[in-house]
Amino acid sequence: MNLKVLIIELTGGMLTSMAIFTLTLLFSLPLGLLVALGRMSKNKLVSLFFKVYISILRGTPLILQLMVVYFGPFFILGIQMPRNYRFTAVIIGFVLNYAAYFAEIYRSGIESIPIGQYEAAKVLGYSKYQTFFRIILPQVIKRILPPVTNEAITLIKDTSLAFAISVQEMFTTAKAFASAQASVVPFIAAGVFYYVFNFLVERIMGWIEKKLSYYRI
Repeated sequence: MNLKVLIIELTGGMLTSMAIFTLTLLFSLPLGLLVALGRMSKNKLVSLFFKVYISILRGTPLILQLMVVYFGPFFILGIQMPRNYRFTAVIIGFVLNYAAYFAEIYRSGIESIPIGQYEAAKVLGYSKYQTFFRIILPQVIKRILPPVTNEAITLIKDTSLAFAISVQEMFTTAKAFASAQASVVPFIAAGVFYYVFNFLVERIMGWIEKKLSYYRI
C-alpha cells in the first residue's frame, strides 16, 4: 500500500468532513437559539410546534434524516434535484438535527439564570431585548460551552454518516481503500485524522472558554 497516496486521499476526504463540520456549526448554532426561544414561547401553539420538532429530530437517527432530506424532494414532491444536491442535503440534514440538540442546550442555559436578574434589569430600565442580549445571553454562552464542545466533538465523528448518500468524506475514502487493499491501515489512519481534528477543536473551545471567563458568576 502506498501510504503517500493514502494520506493525500484521506486529506481530501478530511477537507470535506471539515466543510460539513464548519457549515453545520455556522448554521445550527443560531438556528438552535431560535428554536430554543420558540420552545420557550408563551404561545402554546408555537411552543408545541418546536417541542415536536425537537422530539422528532432527536428521536430519529441522523442517517434516516439525511435520506429523507436527500430523497424526499423527488419521492414526496416529485422535484428532480441537481446532481450536486448531495452535499447540500448533508448540510441541511446536519443543521436541522444539530439545531434541535443545541436548542435544548440553550434552553437549559437560559432557564439556569436566576429570575432575580430579569427583575433587576427591569428595575434598571432595560427592555426585554436589552436584558436578553446584554445580560442573559453572555452568561448563557459561558455556561453552555462545555455541552456545546461535547456536541462539536460528536459532530466531527458524525460527519462519517454523510456516506449514506454517497458524499465522499474521509470515512468513505478510508472504507474504499480498506476494501481495495484488504487492510485495516486506512481505518487506523482515519482514526488518527479524526483524533487530531477532535484534539484541535477541544483546544480551541477550551481557549474560548478561558477567554469568556470574564463572564463567570
